Order: sequence, then C-alpha cells, then structure tokens
Amino acid sequence: MTTIAERVREAEERIREHVLRTPLVRSERLSDAAGREVHLKLENLQITGSFKIRGVLNKLLTLTDDERSRGVIAASTGNHGLAVAHAAELLGITATIALPETADPAKVERLRGHAVRVEVRGAECAAAEAWARGVAESSGAVYVSPYNDPDVVAGQGTIGPELADALGSVDVLFASVGGGGLIAGVAGFLDGTGAGAHAVGCLPKNSPVMYDSVRAGRIVEARILPTLSDSTAGGVEPGAITFDLCREFVDDWVLVDEDEIRSAMALVKDEHDLEIEGAAGVAVAGLLKSRDRLPDPAGGNAVVIVCGGNIDRSAFEKAVGRLPPAAAT
Repeated sequence: MTTIAERVREAEERIREHVLRTPLVRSERLSDAAGREVHLKLENLQITGSFKIRGVLNKLLTLTDDERSRGVIAASTGNHGLAVAHAAELLGITATIALPETADPAKVERLRGHAVRVEVRGAECAAAEAWARGVAESSGAVYVSPYNDPDVVAGQGTIGPELADALGSVDVLFASVGGGGLIAGVAGFLDGTGAGAHAVGCLPKNSPVMYDSVRAGRIVEARILPTLSDSTAGGVEPGAITFDLCREFVDDWVLVDEDEIRSAMALVKDEHDLEIEGAAGVAVAGLLKSRDRLPDPAGGNAVVIVCGGNIDRSAFEKAVGRLPPAAAT
C-alpha cells in the first residue's frame, strides 16, 4: 500500500515546475515567545496566494485525457477556486467554480478575472458544494474537492519535503485546519519520513468542526459563527478521508478567538510587513496560545504554515484596526 510520504514525493515531482518553493523565514518575535527557533512558511506568497494550488495541480495532472475533456467543477469560498481556475487555465481544461453568497469579495473579484465560469449558489459553502456535485454527476465533469481526495492531500503535503530540505527535521508544526488536507498531508509526510513533527491543528473557536469531530470520534455537524478565518470555516463532509488522517497525524489541537486572530495578523504585518488572511493568522495565534504546553524545546524548532494572503488592504485594515500586535513575551 502506498504511504502518504510516497504519494507526496510523487506529487512533488509532478507539480514542481508549476509551483513556487516558498520562502521559509525566521520570526524573531515568535522565537522569543516560544523559546525555540520559529520559522514561517510563507505560502501566502505562493501562486494564487495560498497553498491550495499544490493540491489542485496534483489532482488535475493525474486526470486522463477523457477526464480533462469533460472539464472540472469545484465549490469554494475563494482560495480553492482560485487554485482550480489557475490550474485549469494552465492545463487548458474548462472549469466551473461555485461560490456561496458569503465568499470574500476580493477573492470573487480575482476569480472573475480568470477564464472560468463562476456560479453563486446558496448562502453557505454546503449549498454551493451540493450544487457543484450535482452538476458533476449530471454532466460528467470531474469534481475537485478542496480536501477529500488523496491526490489533493498529497499535493498539499509537498510543503513537507521543502521543510525537511531546509531544516532537516521539524519538531513542532502549526497549521490551520478546515477540512484537514493541509495538516494531514504535511504532518503525514514528516511522520512517514522520520522528519518530525509534533503537529498542532489550529482552528477558530467560531468554526472548529474538525476539532469537534476528532473529540467525538465521528464527523459531526458544524457549529459555525462568523470568523475572520473564512477559508477554514464550514463543515467536513461525511466519509472525508482527512478525518482519519487527522486522528492519526495531529498530536494536539488549539482553538483561538477572533481577537487572537487579529493580533496574530497584526504581528506578522508589524514584523514582516505581510498582510495575511485570517486563516493564516489562526496558525500564528495557535503557536502563541499553546507555547506553554509544547514539548521541551531542547534547541528544537517550530514551523508555522502561513497558509494564505488573499485579503485586500481595506479588509485587512478593517479586521486588524488599531489592535496592537500579539504579545511576544
């Protein structure tokens, strides 16, 4: 049976020429706060502004000629849709993206700049997804899941080899969790190759469905309140492969509130002059909140995956306002 690490290596070879090897930068303030070396993996600087392009490209590059000819369809609040749009254009595949009415306007505007069909369907992600799946079933188009697909998980996991090459090993990994594909792929790779890591799944208190599901031992109905982390908000579909992967590879969980997300976004702006989206702020806030219960550093390191930066200036300023950066002492 092919392991996650093996699938990730195959994905890395497949997508290498189409994606960026994003920077890994040391954060002095977070290092001081955590008592260990902390590096930020800047996937906000990835093509399309988030890590999502990795999984989508791996999926589309595995399609047969017949599947490509039928086109692809996806449902997204923005980042996944942007990735599907870019990858489909690159490979000459027809694509349709279904969005909920709550999608971030900045992401919708960017999406409409691509040669894809955009459909606004329903008030929430679940409605847009149901519509997209229905179209896929009736038309023969390939439905591209943002997380519930082994090829997508393997593609997201290609961050892992880049971390291992740069650091040798990762002692603690922080990643934001929605459907779980990012942390499952990266932590699964690191675990399978002996390169670490104590993986910490970070979620907004206002939408913690994977955390709730793991605690319950089954996928539960989402409890969702408004959150700055719109990219991780929403439910986990029944039977999602990432549920068992998260139970296997995620060692700890941390929930952060909206003020903690805002403060983390402000910290990254203040130290690195980067405007990151709320979902990325969740992972930074997760490190700050759990720093007192991490494994003994003993000279170790930590990596925070900054998963996306698709937020316009006005939205960022509205979110952060005059809030000071998170304390780093």
